[in-house]
Amino acid sequence: MTLQPTIVIATLNEGKRAEIAQLLKGFSVSIKSLGDVGPVPSVEEDGDTFEENAYKKASFTARVLGMPALADDSGLKVAALDGRPGVHSARYAGRHASDLERCRKLLAEMAGVRNRRAVFACVISIAVPSGLALTYEAICKGCIAETAAGTNGFGYDPVFYYPPFDKTFAQMTPDEKNRISHRGRALREVAGEFARILKWIELKMPADRAAFGYK
Repeated sequence: MTLQPTIVIATLNEGKRAEIAQLLKGFSVSIKSLGDVGPVPSVEEDGDTFEENAYKKASFTARVLGMPALADDSGLKVAALDGRPGVHSARYAGRHASDLERCRKLLAEMAGVRNRRAVFACVISIAVPSGLALTYEAICKGCIAETAAGTNGFGYDPVFYYPPFDKTFAQMTPDEKNRISHRGRALREVAGEFARILKWIELKMPADRAAFGYK
């Protein structure tokens, strides 16, 4: 039986892993998560930009595992907060805070603020063990809701309101969200070039690449 090429999604976030796997289904590639191949040491996301953090996670994972890795870094940039929480979105309410605690902190900080414009941004990095990488990015414009609404999704989805759908991300079905979200848009760019990406990976993989489905 011929092995399918393997790409590892460098995340332990099950919601994020599921979104990425759903958007890449149908391609002749085996998608693994860190839970499938771990344990892998954690990476300190201390970059100043989403691009730096995405590349750091993807390249580190690819180097440690010896196989291609895909990582994304994404976050919420709020106009009235001068772009915060930005790259600190996951640590906005403290390193071990829950999604609910992060949303509550944001709503408290935005209480009484009229300018509620916000942008979700996503950068995807696809790296091989040598450190070479491809980068894709996208945004989704919306605003911060007055109150949290919805139970789907994860992260700031209950407080990110998307006017064209008159819903927060957390009120959308997975298909609705994937059509318009920052991550969905970035992944559609990846999907549109995936045949070329797989060829690029095949050319850049090390000599033992056959063990991971790369001829």
